[in-house]
Amino acid sequence: MHLVDSIAYFTIIDYVIFALLLVASMAIGLYYAFTGGRQRTTQEFMYADRSMKCLPLSLSLMATFQSAVAIIGTPAEVYANGTQYWFIGCSYILGLLIPAHIFIPLFYRLHLTSVYQYLELRFCKAVRICGTVTFIFQMVIYMGVGIYTPALALNAVTGFHLWGAVLATGLVCTLYTALGGLKAVVWTDVFQTVVMFTGQLAVIIVGVHQAGGLSDAWVKVRDGGRISGIDLNPDPTVRHTFWTLGVGGVFLMLSLYGVNQAQVQRYLSSRTEKEAVMSCYMVFPCLQVALMLSCLMGLVMYACYGNNSPLEQQYITSKDQMVLYFVMDMLQNFPGLPGLFVACLFSASLSTISSAFNSLATVTMVSTFSAGFHFWMNSSFKEPPFITFIFKNVVFRFKAALSIFGMVGGPLLGLFCLGIFFPCANSIGAVIGLAAGLVMSFWVGIGGFLSRMPSSVQVLPLNSTNTVPAASGNITGPAVIDAASRPVGLNGLYSLSYMWYSALNSSTVVLIGLVISFMTGKKHGPEELLIVLYTYTEERNQKTQLDSQKPSNSSART
Repeated sequence: MHLVDSIAYFTIIDYVIFALLLVASMAIGLYYAFTGGRQRTTQEFMYADRSMKCLPLSLSLMATFQSAVAIIGTPAEVYANGTQYWFIGCSYILGLLIPAHIFIPLFYRLHLTSVYQYLELRFCKAVRICGTVTFIFQMVIYMGVGIYTPALALNAVTGFHLWGAVLATGLVCTLYTALGGLKAVVWTDVFQTVVMFTGQLAVIIVGVHQAGGLSDAWVKVRDGGRISGIDLNPDPTVRHTFWTLGVGGVFLMLSLYGVNQAQVQRYLSSRTEKEAVMSCYMVFPCLQVALMLSCLMGLVMYACYGNNSPLEQQYITSKDQMVLYFVMDMLQNFPGLPGLFVACLFSASLSTISSAFNSLATVTMVSTFSAGFHFWMNSSFKEPPFITFIFKNVVFRFKAALSIFGMVGGPLLGLFCLGIFFPCANSIGAVIGLAAGLVMSFWVGIGGFLSRMPSSVQVLPLNSTNTVPAASGNITGPAVIDAASRPVGLNGLYSLSYMWYSALNSSTVVLIGLVISFMTGKKHGPEELLIVLYTYTEERNQKTQLDSQKPSNSSART
């Protein structure tokens, strides 16, 4: 067991490996900037000419929300509280089957450019604008957390310059996203996924060796109570139980893989609807592998340190630094491996930020140049160069507000569910329902944050899921000790497990939206709604057929 009180700085080899990650990512962006269609059209830039295959798309779908926060936070959670968090993998089943069979067919057959176009078709332009603004707010927040958290932890543990890491990540990510479009984003995601898995696997193998071998490591984590059974406690204020993870997690997955522009944009870049659905299926094993590696890292950390937490020993000041401290501590005698893991960490950050940039650029461009944009997207003519230039530079506009706080994925999910599953819902109900969901989200989230007692990562002597500190990036209420001390009233609401936030907020949107719709009168009945969507689909299909015939006619004349 190590536990050193001095910072182990990077070696030259570590810096070289980290630099190679950035150079390789840039190279992929430059390759797609100067090959193929050279990103001359918005169709190629945003949707890769709808030519992507399911395997790279599935890896990109996984990498988009496999952020550096998850790589840092999940092992720290498992180290402190055991493997209960692993049961979130159960939510992946419904969380991917529902998008594959409901959301993807709907969005793909409508040939949407932005997923928020559906809201205008279903309700009105005002609802679309509200949804777009909410999404932009969500992704700006996510970008801030995704890029700043790993840089801060890296700075504290390795001495790597904080703003140097932030600027390097942001600059490289912005350049290859702006130059190479969606093709560059997807293929860098594939490359970065390989780096992520390689880095985590290397740390696990070396950590097991340092712990005395596989059998010794297993005995240590078993005797330390870190192998959790299924906790069927129905109390929604307990952070991690089977119900909060396996059921509450479904709503979280739907908000990410069902209606998020970053993911839907990948589905729509598939060659066929079947391949889009297949890419969603293939995300399941990818996510399970990512979850397994993160949880195994937490167990290996416990096998090496036991109850002597680096945080309790005051070698670090935050739970966010635990994983990097472990890497620098255990791998200091293996030159290059710390650099490999940091490359793994920043691969996750790059994939998250690039996906956010690309999706933000898409929804912003579609909303800003709505009328003209649809003409260019539906014609065979190339748009004027200044439009492509403006579009590519949209990705540079979203790097200012990195510290804005909020939770908006649930309300957006509720808004789409209101439109898809309830034909009686109208525009007034949609707008008021979304507003109510956002109010509920901020009320519960901020209230829970303010009422939460300051806590640190505490190593539990027994296998328990009732007294649990917050994992990195998770907003939680106060810890629940027993029935006698269980919070009631508003405190009970503030203590709701963060895994239920998406379910609570989306349900609020649907319920309030339906009530307001019944009070103000419905906009469409089921038949009228089907006619609207069918007419739009037919118009898009006819334009697509005409466009596909134009090149052949011109070549025949030639």
